[in-house]
Amino acid sequence: MAISLESLLAARLFLSPKLLDNRLFFLSNLGQGGHLSLYAMDAGGSVPEPLLPARIAVPNPELAEGEVFTLFPTLGKILLMLDRDGDENYQPMLIPLDGGIPEPAFGSAFDDHRVRCLESDPERNLAYLSAESRTERMYVSFQANLETGELVKLGQHLWGSFVDGVNADHTNVILVDRYAEGDHTLYQWRAGSPSRTLLYGVPLEERRVQQEVPLNSIKNIFFTPGDRGLLFITSLFVDTYGLGYLDLAKPEAPQKVSISGVQHSGMGELVKLKHLRETHYMVEYNIDGCSWLYEGTFDEAGLTMRLERALCGQGRLANGVLEAVAYDKATDRFALSFSTATSPSQLCTIEGEQRASVRQHTRERVLGLPEEWLSPGEDASFTSFDGLRISARLYLSAPALGFEGPRPLVYYIHGGPQGQERPDFTWFSMPLIQFLTLNGFAVFVPNVRGSTGYGLSYTKWVDKDFGGKDRLDHVHAMTQVLPQDRRLEVSRAGVIGRSYGGYMTLTLASRHPELWKASVDMFGPYDLITFSQRIPESWKHYFELVIGHPERDRDFLLERSPRTYLQQIRCPLLVIQGKHDPRVIERESRDVVEQLLTAGKQVDYLVFEDEGHDVLKYANRVTCYSAIAEFFKTYL
Repeated sequence: MAISLESLLAARLFLSPKLLDNRLFFLSNLGQGGHLSLYAMDAGGSVPEPLLPARIAVPNPELAEGEVFTLFPTLGKILLMLDRDGDENYQPMLIPLDGGIPEPAFGSAFDDHRVRCLESDPERNLAYLSAESRTERMYVSFQANLETGELVKLGQHLWGSFVDGVNADHTNVILVDRYAEGDHTLYQWRAGSPSRTLLYGVPLEERRVQQEVPLNSIKNIFFTPGDRGLLFITSLFVDTYGLGYLDLAKPEAPQKVSISGVQHSGMGELVKLKHLRETHYMVEYNIDGCSWLYEGTFDEAGLTMRLERALCGQGRLANGVLEAVAYDKATDRFALSFSTATSPSQLCTIEGEQRASVRQHTRERVLGLPEEWLSPGEDASFTSFDGLRISARLYLSAPALGFEGPRPLVYYIHGGPQGQERPDFTWFSMPLIQFLTLNGFAVFVPNVRGSTGYGLSYTKWVDKDFGGKDRLDHVHAMTQVLPQDRRLEVSRAGVIGRSYGGYMTLTLASRHPELWKASVDMFGPYDLITFSQRIPESWKHYFELVIGHPERDRDFLLERSPRTYLQQIRCPLLVIQGKHDPRVIERESRDVVEQLLTAGKQVDYLVFEDEGHDVLKYANRVTCYSAIAEFFKTYL
């Protein structure tokens, strides 16, 4: 049975929606170029209108770590963060609200920086920008006035000084230095003050040797009325994150906020808090990889958050993932992008006093493929070598496809490592997984230790242990767990991964060559020392803290580098890379290829000249998915 990849990829992306009056603004790859761009349409239904020239691609919102675009209606402008074909050198640009040619928002002020928009207030025409130097280890945060062009410096530090809380009149700002996962220090900036002041935590540079500082993970910070206190997400009281409160009169003692009204069950985390209006908030959970979104009310006196209704997680918006959600105060409506393992991203709005009206504004679907041909996946969690529970899913070819006998296995490893593979058709992984199952493969997707989604302790397992116990989780699955499933033929197994998953692919293929018949590395580091020297300057201190210092920890990094074992690879290898990738530069992947070719190994190299740390453009996705599927067909 011939399956067309173009049928699967016919479903376009609809991402990052925002409402303004009766207009929906969003990112999509609708255009002929197949890259992400900015569009608008009537919320009641109309033909989407492009707001940018066809040649301009907007960045991947998953990598941007901030707002890709923000609407400023009183100015009649849109603030856009644009890079060049995935190089992540984001620059703040302005276009008219009805579209146009982007122009620099602040002249040449940020020419030597990589800029992210972290917060915005369209009513006051203010945006909060984090400017990351491209020449030194330094971040600078600004309060940016889009109307006057004024830039007010709030703070700077090599650990970020990221804006993560602003009061109602923009005279009081909370800045956060982030060292490693969960290790944060809070600072306060007040209008008229010359610099930021310490509010909570122990700065890394002031800690004594071996001093233990409790991890707080404080994020998503909001001032309460009258600036009495701060409400935020934290890991101080529960490992899977909860809510906390800081009385600004006594900032040394955070207090727990109790949450009531939870309707979900299962394993997961509280992942997002957003202020809506007055005492109303939006609270989002990731439960077993699926999104649950609630609307709730905060009682500051009683320190309780009462979740009054579930907006996502039930009914039409169940068993899937929220890519983004935005609230429009003027119309009291939510706009969101939602997908599942088998359904592409859709734009929806939620409205009504009881939020009973859920309207879907798109009908994206795969073409010519019955829904029963796609694989929803099944839980395949297992107990690892040391008793730790590892979450995983197994995607098998649908019975309707008629495949018989044990299936060859593709072992898929997500990036990060502090990330998670979820039932989400939006990004690269799920369409590829579906295409592989349509071609008769079984796809195993583990979220081994180090993954997000299962609490801070689980995520911290990988710090200073790249390629250690995380590697052993994979080996245990391949040698002790998967061979027990008679539906799988593990003697015909291939491994594939992206970014950290590419690193782990190279590690497994070289250190455990007997397990694999084929391997695909997508922009994975292969030498942790050269990788650490090639990443942007401002990222190096984080690498040194959580993975290892290229000089002091040289022996350890060599021991954990795939390069050390590369000669042991037995199976054919396909290496895939984006030319503009700033995280794992093209030279890193080329070194893998050249070393293996010199050793007489079988290796193919696929480079995309107009991609960064992903493969986003339609034509490139077709090429990439086809190459991977044909590679596994040939060798498995």
